[in-house]
Amino acid sequence: MKKNKLIILILLAFIECKGQGYNFQWLLGYGNWANKGRIVFDITNYSILIEQRKMKFNGTQGNICDANGNFLMSSNGVWVANANNDTMLNGAGLNPGNYVNTFPNGLYIDHNNIFVPYPGDSLKYFLIHHTGSPNIFDVPSLELFYSVIDITRDNGLGAVDSNFKNVSIFQDTISWGIAMCKHANGRDWWIITLRDGYPVVHINLFSNSGIILNTTQTIGTFITSPGNVCSPAFSKNGDKFAFTIYDNDTSRNSSIVLSNFDRCNGVMFNTQVIPITSNQYLSDLTFSPSGDFIYSNSINELYQINVNTLIIDTVAIYDGFSFPIPSAVTNFGGQYLAANGKIYLTANGSAQHIHEINNPDSTGLACDVQQHAINLGVWHFRSVPNHPNYNLGPVVGSACDTLTIIGIEELKHDFKFNISPNPTSDGYIKLVYLLPQNKQGVFEVYNMTGQRVYEMNLPPWSTLQFVQLPELSNGVYTCVVRSGYERVGKKLVIIR
Repeated sequence: MKKNKLIILILLAFIECKGQGYNFQWLLGYGNWANKGRIVFDITNYSILIEQRKMKFNGTQGNICDANGNFLMSSNGVWVANANNDTMLNGAGLNPGNYVNTFPNGLYIDHNNIFVPYPGDSLKYFLIHHTGSPNIFDVPSLELFYSVIDITRDNGLGAVDSNFKNVSIFQDTISWGIAMCKHANGRDWWIITLRDGYPVVHINLFSNSGIILNTTQTIGTFITSPGNVCSPAFSKNGDKFAFTIYDNDTSRNSSIVLSNFDRCNGVMFNTQVIPITSNQYLSDLTFSPSGDFIYSNSINELYQINVNTLIIDTVAIYDGFSFPIPSAVTNFGGQYLAANGKIYLTANGSAQHIHEINNPDSTGLACDVQQHAINLGVWHFRSVPNHPNYNLGPVVGSACDTLTIIGIEELKHDFKFNISPNPTSDGYIKLVYLLPQNKQGVFEVYNMTGQRVYEMNLPPWSTLQFVQLPELSNGVYTCVVRSGYERVGKKLVIIR
């Protein structure tokens, strides 16, 4: 009876503590242990929940919620689970090849699964994924795939579309990891992977028509060892891209490669190679929320790199902690920038604690690294979610901003959109609009850099909302009302 009460309490806690966004959950646990868990974030805090779950994670972890924070699906690179943590319809048999057979409890490679909303279709999602080489422990992969999920099927639990499952995007030798970033139109997705052993990036663009661009770019002349751990990542505003390299297995000279990125045309430029350490591999990399700093770590040291000055600080050295047994070495492994604006680090192996960077946009030791600060309550093996910035909006006014202010799609429906007062001095506005019949809408506000700073859902049949915007700086903002493919935008001036 007590056990049943405990399970009910856990379920109630999960219902009450769910976040509000695509990237608000991190699943915990590996192996055949009875207990697993998850961290549910909001914009300021988190809750740790203990649960029993079939899916195990050894490195690969993709998951996604809907826009309101309702958990939808996850994958460990072997199969896809639904919101009930059971096998999704057609969810078995992900990533064909012998490597999956070798690691049936979850792939060991990091950052190689990403779920994202399907461009222009709120009822579908797609998963970008790759596996490992069947004859080598983890890298290189030999092919990049995508699979499409229709969330309306199986009574809302979703199904992998059998016609668009394990669809090959290209074949090549691919290093560890996938990075994704919104196109400058705010809808389509750039997909970036790296050719193993070469300074070459694969650049793909996924639109509502599927893959519409498949190209490569050489971004330097540096030497990189085959089989390196590259940990590719974008800054939150998508203007910078970085990954790690090392020279060879003997010297272990490790560096970070940093490039600017054009979200319009997908071109890398101004590439720099930043030497970090001469005696250790770099195992992961994350940008701070502002994009001004990069954090990268070996198993024993955590580095902060100032993107603007290229100054490198060692902000933490592993303190020797292990718990509850001596083999639970809690050093540095994977990194995750969470929805609350903090960065979390796992151990490199199996452990029950994770580390926390409280102020990742502060210089040097002021970033406040707290080692083994969080006891998860379950055993966890290294895996972190691979979440791009789902909230990145269009580059407003750019040549590639084809979906926002003016366009053919806007003319399909007369939104009769109006904002008053404009300018506003207190952020309190009256929003008048006309949605397509029986369709929901969304109201969004973007700053001049294209970052979405406010969002609210508009219910069907509604035509009027009074909106209190958050505390925003003085300036010009773009307000957008959208419903499906159709959208319209207007400028709003804030003068406090």
